[in-house]
Amino acid sequence: MSQSPAKPHWQGHRDRLRGKLLKRGAGSLEDYELLETLLFAFIPRRDVKPVAKALLTRFGSLSAVFAAPAHKLVEIDGVGDTVAAYLKATQEIGDRAAREKIQSRPVISSWSALLAYVRQQLQHETREQFRVLFLDRKNQLISDELMGQGTVDHAPVYPREIARRALELSASALILVHNHPSGDPTPSRTDIDMTREIVDALAPFEITVHDHLIAAKHGVTSFKTEGLI
Repeated sequence: MSQSPAKPHWQGHRDRLRGKLLKRGAGSLEDYELLETLLFAFIPRRDVKPVAKALLTRFGSLSAVFAAPAHKLVEIDGVGDTVAAYLKATQEIGDRAAREKIQSRPVISSWSALLAYVRQQLQHETREQFRVLFLDRKNQLISDELMGQGTVDHAPVYPREIARRALELSASALILVHNHPSGDPTPSRTDIDMTREIVDALAPFEITVHDHLIAAKHGVTSFKTEGLI
């Protein structure tokens, strides 16, 4: 009697890893294991552990994998356009879920959620971005908008344009946000001077600048906490 062919070793591994996740919770998994479980659905007939570990080695962290552009993801053996598309879709799901946490309540009363959102959005950007969170009278988020994008160490910012947009949205307050691709969230002299220019431009309209946050791989700096605003 002929014997059934043995199952590939990775098939049993998939069953065990899924069982671990369901029994102990997703928090019990290592980063590469969590990435593996996601890749199971996208790569059905291959051992995905080497793919997961290669992604983490190349990009440095789980968040950096999802933040990586699609054309960089497909450079990894085993990652094609379909897998890259699903990874980017997963990133967007996470971004929208984080945004929901700061949309449903006053932003300044959900500070930890705000810092997590800002860091998630900007810490892996390779070019400097300047964003503004426009808030209503209840300090709830009206809009998160990109107001400037530039090079690795500079993004053009126009205080009058920020004031004009704030008036269009009937915003009562705002939070300035930008990133430092260098990884160091320490404010520069230019950052401090530019913040003062924006505060001055908004003052005649009685629009408050609650804070200026700088996001980077090594953390988020608050101008308010540092006594700079």
